[in-house]
Amino acid sequence: MNAQEKDPGYRLETLPFRGALPPDVTAEAQQRLGNWPAVYVIDNTKQVYVGETTNTLVRRLQHQADPKKAALTTMRVVLHGEFNKSAALDLESYLIRLLGGDSGRQSLNGNLGLQEHDYYDRPRYREMFEEIFERLREERVFSQSRDQIINSTLFKLSPFKSLTADQERSLAAIVEGIVQTEAPDAVGPFVVQGGPGTGKTVLGVFLMKLLADLALLTEDPDETDLSTDEAFHPIFTRENHERLLRHRVDPQAEGLTIGIVVPQQSLRRSLKAVFKHTPGLHPDMVVDPWDVGQKKYAEKYDVLIVDEAHRLNLRASQSSGVQNALYPKINAHLFGADDPRYTQLDWIVDRSVHQILLLDPRQTVRPADLDQATVGGLLERAHTEKRFHALTSQLRVDASDEYVEFFGQLLRGEDPVAPGLGEYDLRLYRDFRQMREDLLEKEAEFGLARLAAGYAWPWMSRGTAKTPAVQDWDIELDGVRLPWNRTDKEWVTSSDAVNEVGSIHTLQGYDLNYAGVIIGEDLTWDDSTQRVVFRRENYHDKRGKRDNGMLGRTYSDEDLREYVINVYNVLLTRGVRGTYLYVVDEGLRKQVARWFPGIEEPGTAWAPFGVTPGRRPGDIGPVDMATPRTEVAVASDVFPGDARVPLRAGDSAARRPRP
Repeated sequence: MNAQEKDPGYRLETLPFRGALPPDVTAEAQQRLGNWPAVYVIDNTKQVYVGETTNTLVRRLQHQADPKKAALTTMRVVLHGEFNKSAALDLESYLIRLLGGDSGRQSLNGNLGLQEHDYYDRPRYREMFEEIFERLREERVFSQSRDQIINSTLFKLSPFKSLTADQERSLAAIVEGIVQTEAPDAVGPFVVQGGPGTGKTVLGVFLMKLLADLALLTEDPDETDLSTDEAFHPIFTRENHERLLRHRVDPQAEGLTIGIVVPQQSLRRSLKAVFKHTPGLHPDMVVDPWDVGQKKYAEKYDVLIVDEAHRLNLRASQSSGVQNALYPKINAHLFGADDPRYTQLDWIVDRSVHQILLLDPRQTVRPADLDQATVGGLLERAHTEKRFHALTSQLRVDASDEYVEFFGQLLRGEDPVAPGLGEYDLRLYRDFRQMREDLLEKEAEFGLARLAAGYAWPWMSRGTAKTPAVQDWDIELDGVRLPWNRTDKEWVTSSDAVNEVGSIHTLQGYDLNYAGVIIGEDLTWDDSTQRVVFRRENYHDKRGKRDNGMLGRTYSDEDLREYVINVYNVLLTRGVRGTYLYVVDEGLRKQVARWFPGIEEPGTAWAPFGVTPGRRPGDIGPVDMATPRTEVAVASDVFPGDARVPLRAGDSAARRPRP
């Protein structure tokens, strides 16, 4: 080694997956291959498997006997003189997570739940992990950079995750409930309730993979990948396998007939890409409610997981004439006659043995979504039957859990206290042009910086591609003209998204690094009532304000106000690193400005959030000690074990690990 070169502290041994060891493997390396903590990667041009062991040579022989790994050709082993079991497990988990989000290879790892452990000198090892990643990327194990991977939808929705304590408890209880239930028809659905960013979609995808793997469990002792460290390893028993399958609609089928129902088209397409990339899952498992309703009696699902279940529809005017005609046909097909009281939830329950509903009542955004009475009944029954689970820790934004409800509470007039933000970049702008320029800078630095707005502008640019004379913009603010999203399928990662404005229908369920949110004049401030009011004439989501003649329901401005506040609260919780806010109505902006001292000063383009956590604008004296201590959720998808870091006054960004 050149004296100028830094010793990386580890070595990467490259071996053929089968056959004798190469002659250039040193005696010292052979000794460590036989008795030392190590992490290994076995791959070919299409597939990859990651594992850890204290005896690489024995593990190599065991994997050679696994038919699922028959096509693998090369084994790379990471050896380090100071590796311990904890460091090896941590590196294994790190690589599995990144490979789960890299579109270049399909990961063959099972999904028993990656564990997170703290251990001595962990930050030093993690710096080394990044070097190891780059080395493996040079050898084409990874096809993308680390930043490209963690910004990808594939990574964010991958089932290869370590979970929060809430998620682990919920999943374990649901799987136990499914395998223990003697008469599924006698009980209601499992219900998982969680606010924005609590990981409902990831939980659903993880559960799909977990159930698929358990349903295909064999007698092979190596089936669970030879490790007992994963969180869900105790679930993978022959007894649970047999119990899981005992209520199958088709006893002769291999595995389970399972599906995840996703009402939003954009998110559905993204999940299909994830399932295509994940062994044991298939894109056809991702369905919409209409697919479920049309399923034949003999093709009933064994398990249906419903993501964003609050977005299932009541009987209402649909988005197309075809769907309006189809709704009564499905009702008649399933229940013998059409009754407008049937909902898409009724279809789900009728067409499946087990149901798991992932929902948040405060993310309903249209009157056609499941109503409060239906959702309330679901929650009450789930509580009674002990099939209710709550996700309380948000994982999305680099701020406290209290942030995710802050703007909803503010717009409703619920007098919130300031959330803890830590280094979270929350700003209010008076100059939209400056906000857009700042957001473009964040796009260049981090990627995934997008504009979003409530539906306060008509969609005039629709059809521009076919008719050039059509106006090619929709929103004009401070001399800047921009169109609504030109695609409703995976808009977040589309090529020109940075020059467009996304709506709730393209953003619900997605993460951004930075969100620039425009509150339009569908919400304004009323001085006479001293509250935020809804302006129907400025709200351009036709299906979002239409009365329901089929059910004889009309919706007042007060009803619609709640839906629109939900829309904005969802948009204001998309940004992982920061949120930039522009409020069109001057009266409402002045109310919001109370939380951003200095914004009203002449010549000021923007100001950061400036109220001490636990206080309100104008509060004096000490912070109320009853206020929960400020914590920030560190948005580190790669190292989620650091997800809760107490923040103290004077803390800097240097204290907070970044992905």
